Amino acid sequence: MSRPAAPLLLLLALALAACGRGAEQQNQAATKASQAAVAANQAGVTPMPQRVAVLGILNKRNGIVQNIALHPGQSARWKDVIVQLRACETTAPWEEEKLTGAFVKVFVRGADRKWARVFSGWLYKESPSLNVVEHPVYDVWPKSCEMTYPAGPAAPAAPVTSSNRSSAAKSGGASGEAPPPAGAPPPAATPPPPSAVANNAT
Repeated sequence: MSRPAAPLLLLLALALAACGRGAEQQNQAATKASQAAVAANQAGVTPMPQRVAVLGILNKRNGIVQNIALHPGQSARWKDVIVQLRACETTAPWEEEKLTGAFVKVFVRGADRKWARVFSGWLYKESPSLNVVEHPVYDVWPKSCEMTYPAGPAAPAAPVTSSNRSSAAKSGGASGEAPPPAGAPPPAATPPPPSAVANNAT
C-alpha cells in the first residue's frame, strides 16, 4: 500500500518545487521592472554627488552671515560651528509647490571646548519653521540647491496640497557623535537620507 504512494508523493513534491520556482521568477521580474521604473523616473536628474547647496550660517551675537557652498558628503567649519551636508533637493519645475531642502548635520563647540551635534535633519528655504536649528548662537538654513530635472509634465490644474511635516529629529542635546574635521575627505559611502519628497509624504 505504501509503494504506490511513493511515486505520487514524488510527483507532488516536484509540482510544489516548480510552483515555488515560478513564483520566485515572477518576484524577480517584478523587482527588475520596479527598478527599471525608478531608473527611468530618475533619468536626467542630477546625481546627488554632483549637486551643490549654498547654506547660510548666522552668528546671532554679531549678526554676521557666512555663506558656504558644499557638495553632499562635504563639511565646512566657520568659527565654532561645523556644517556637514548629506543631501540637497529641489522640487521639480512642474510641481505646484516649490521647496528647496538640505539634509544637514550641525556641530557646535561649547565653552568646554567639546563638539556636540545640535541638529540633524532636513531644512527648507521656503518653510524655515518646519525644522529649526535651535541654538543660542548659530542658525543654519539652505539658500539654494543646484540640480536639474528632465523635461516633465505641465503643472497640474488643481493645487497640490502637502502637510510638509518632517520626520527629522529636532535640534538639541549632545549626541556623542564626533564632528568631521574641517577639510577632511568625505566620509565613507553611507545610505542617503530619505528624499525631501518622501520625507514630506503624509
